[in-house]
Amino acid sequence: MKTILVPTESHESMRSALATALMLARRFDSYIEGFALRFRINEFVAVDMAGAIPLETLREESLDEARRARALFEAFMRERGVPRSDAPAASLSSPAASLSYGWFDDAPEGEDFVGSRGRVFDVIVMSRSEANSIGLHDRAIESGLFDSGRPILIAAQTPPQEIGANVLIAWNCSTEQARTTAFAMPLLRKAERITVLHVEGGAAVPGPSAAQATQYLQRNGLNAGLMTVGLEGRSTGEAILAAAQSLGCDLLIKGAYTQSRLRQMIFGGATRHILKHATLPVLMAN
Repeated sequence: MKTILVPTESHESMRSALATALMLARRFDSYIEGFALRFRINEFVAVDMAGAIPLETLREESLDEARRARALFEAFMRERGVPRSDAPAASLSSPAASLSYGWFDDAPEGEDFVGSRGRVFDVIVMSRSEANSIGLHDRAIESGLFDSGRPILIAAQTPPQEIGANVLIAWNCSTEQARTTAFAMPLLRKAERITVLHVEGGAAVPGPSAAQATQYLQRNGLNAGLMTVGLEGRSTGEAILAAAQSLGCDLLIKGAYTQSRLRQMIFGGATRHILKHATLPVLMAN
């Protein structure tokens, strides 16, 4: 995980995402890149049919938002002694990446760029959705999950003291979970403890059992063990988060949207519950 992308917004909850990204970067001596995540102007124009806000004013406010996001990102890195990367992006002779940061200044408006830019990074780090999260933030998470081909690390409200030492894998037998576990291998190889969780009676699909997943990790030389819990009146998402809390885990690895997004929106699902309620960082992929 040598390259980390952080779509940046100018609000206080970004600090937890930045702290989580930096914690991850220190583990892998990584390059962190930020860019300004902001609405498309035409979204405002569509809402404001009467034209009460001049288009030029909207454009200037969007640029101000981008400047504030950049100031937040760069001040955070400078305050923590992270050097700025001066290596040219296209250089083929550049040395291996080391801990550093950079800013991508030509990011277009809208959430789609998260999925596009994320394709050339090892992981995307974003803050957790809150009750008052704007639609842009939630759509940006989905863009990263469905369009980047890369994992997203969702930061908790408060970053843990460390990340990836005590890891829970929420195994549900699915392709999405297998893919997320594969993405997580650099972290798993550094973990002190790995628990593969089977939620008996929980949401799952036909596929290899949690015991087989545990054996796979053990054969890769990892310190993995199996844990089985029941629902006991809880949803699958609630059971997963309770297990993570009981074990004192500092990272949850969870395949995203094994059920369709529409079904999860209507009926709920483990992914939506975890995105809303997790108190530890969650690595997700689809």
